[in-house]
Amino acid sequence: MTPSDIDGVVAVARLSFPDHFEARECFAERQALAPEGCFVLSDEAGTVMGYLMAYPWRRNSAPPLDSLIGAVPSDAEVIYLHDLAVHPDTRGGGYTRPIVERLAEQSKAAGWQEIALVAVNEATGFWERNGFVVQTPPGMAEKLASYGDDARYMIRTL
Repeated sequence: MTPSDIDGVVAVARLSFPDHFEARECFAERQALAPEGCFVLSDEAGTVMGYLMAYPWRRNSAPPLDSLIGAVPSDAEVIYLHDLAVHPDTRGGGYTRPIVERLAEQSKAAGWQEIALVAVNEATGFWERNGFVVQTPPGMAEKLASYGDDARYMIRTL
């Protein structure tokens, strides 16, 4: 993902997460802070049809939705998979598992031991099939309140 992809990423995000809107600035900031964890799926014309965005973060924590994070925390313990989304016209094409595995391999090679995420939109089963396990650390329910009732904090050990 490059800065020129951000508008396309935002367009896919709006279709994929209508109840979890995040401003363009949030995507741009995260791409600038951790470009190595940001990927796009483009069609032949270069249109963004999907994306994955991940960056180092603290374990048992999730950044508030639609907020700038300022910097990657110096005490980061996990790779936080912020978003994975595919345009509705591209869903079912088998693109998600390969990019999740690429992130896992890249993270492990860089010395990270875990990937964390917050599953929304009833996606817990999808993430379980990709090796993630629901975690319920103390205080996490309060941190997930803005993500919706079905939000689950999950971790995959690498």
